[in-house]
Amino acid sequence: MSNSSSISHFLLLALADTRQLQLLHFCLLLAISLAALLGNSLIISAVACGHHLHTPMFFFLLNLALTDLGSICTTVPKAMHNSLWDTRNISYTGCAAQLFFFMFFMSAELSLHYDRYVSICKPLHYGTLLGSRACAQQAAAAWASAFLNALLHTANTFSLPLCHGNALGQFFCEIPHILKLSCSDSDLRELGFLVLGACLAFGCFIFIVFSYVQIFRAVLRIPSEQGCHKAFSTCLPHLAVVSLFISTAVFAYLKPPSISSPSLDLSVSVLYSMVSPALNPLIYSLRNQELKAAVRRLMTGWLQKH
Repeated sequence: MSNSSSISHFLLLALADTRQLQLLHFCLLLAISLAALLGNSLIISAVACGHHLHTPMFFFLLNLALTDLGSICTTVPKAMHNSLWDTRNISYTGCAAQLFFFMFFMSAELSLHYDRYVSICKPLHYGTLLGSRACAQQAAAAWASAFLNALLHTANTFSLPLCHGNALGQFFCEIPHILKLSCSDSDLRELGFLVLGACLAFGCFIFIVFSYVQIFRAVLRIPSEQGCHKAFSTCLPHLAVVSLFISTAVFAYLKPPSISSPSLDLSVSVLYSMVSPALNPLIYSLRNQELKAAVRRLMTGWLQKH
């Protein structure tokens, strides 16, 4: 039997058993992370450098790109390192730091979903719905609440005594898999926090779906077939990615232990921790004509300098 005071490291889930598959997983992780890093970095650079993009809508798109960039950088590099060097180790403090930052960026992502919805589907009303001062206050509130939420979950999770070894059934440090190692009834407290967080995320999702119902009702009354198609092509991908992110995240944290398996846990976690951040730049931002023009100017200027 072991406890948390004697654990110096955790063992993460091995993505593959053979060396060839490990290298293949490394290449796949590299491709996904590069796509996410490139897309989100271009958005951040274009908005930061383009003075005409210093508007509330692009301000929130920049914040959302930061959350996607942060979540990818928190989990993927360690998984790539383990696949490349055929190891599973992560230090106790490294695991706590990874859990904190992942919860931080995920919480910020959820907190900013309403602003994302407004920026994509009601851009003409952005100035009236969210002024510059309101934007700054909402962004600060989102990041502050995300920090407190991550701190609460991390402190609570790592205060539990662990007596079921140190092997985690996931490729990064995730709360449900750490709770499986706990030998204390106090892990019910952490489960309660997770249920509360899931309820808030589900409430956010219901609000967004209800909003889309209103949008689609208005879109169907548009006489122009081209205008109707443009509205649907803008909003439907957003709804699809939001649904993917929230549904897989809630399922990962609240699914019954009876249906848990390494392959299922791995597949679900990849969807919300890697696929969503990689798709978000394409779905939310690079479809915007102003932003696409700013990215082209940025890349043209960079190529001319080199």
